[in-house]
Amino acid sequence: MNLIQFFIANRVEVAELTLEHLRLVGISMLLAALAGIPTGILLARRPRLEKPVLGVANIVETIPSLALFGLLLPVPWLGDRADRLAILALALYALLPIIRNTYVGINGVDRAILEAGRGMGLTDRQLLFQVQLPLALSVILAGLRVATVVSVGVATIAAAIGAGGLGEYIFRGLAMVNNNLILAGAIPAALLALTADLILGLAERKLRPGASAG
Repeated sequence: MNLIQFFIANRVEVAELTLEHLRLVGISMLLAALAGIPTGILLARRPRLEKPVLGVANIVETIPSLALFGLLLPVPWLGDRADRLAILALALYALLPIIRNTYVGINGVDRAILEAGRGMGLTDRQLLFQVQLPLALSVILAGLRVATVVSVGVATIAAAIGAGGLGEYIFRGLAMVNNNLILAGAIPAALLALTADLILGLAERKLRPGASAG
């Protein structure tokens, strides 16, 4: 049976595993954005926290995914459900680019624009939400783009702890030395990553300051 025939014969299972994969990535990215963007804003307001916070995020990024899953396994409540554990691990991996890009984007706003805003009577909160975040949005989105693409790839490893997703085919194929099974997991995962990269890349360019004028 060739790969196309495999996809046709197992289309229902392929669709289910793809949806599981999207669920793992989607929830983890939501959690990472909810934690990472406010943290990046905090670092822009409190620069002295930059090195310790980004240092911890960098350390997490260097931990091999299987090792991170193993470290989180004994945690109460998380270890009871493989999908919870995988979602938390993916969210931790996604934090670094989101925090860093949020921090860089806000810090990169022209000081003259900020001074003009203050001259108009805007408070720090108004400057953040009406000036800094809108101008930094494309940079923040670039961080989300990188994090999403990385998460789609790392999520394939989640199948090793029974969290489901397209990695099921990859690990099954490795155990059976079946290239079709490996490709059945790898190709849809790669297509998901490419699609996410394309969509978020288009949004990033559209939100870039001066893009509409160009």
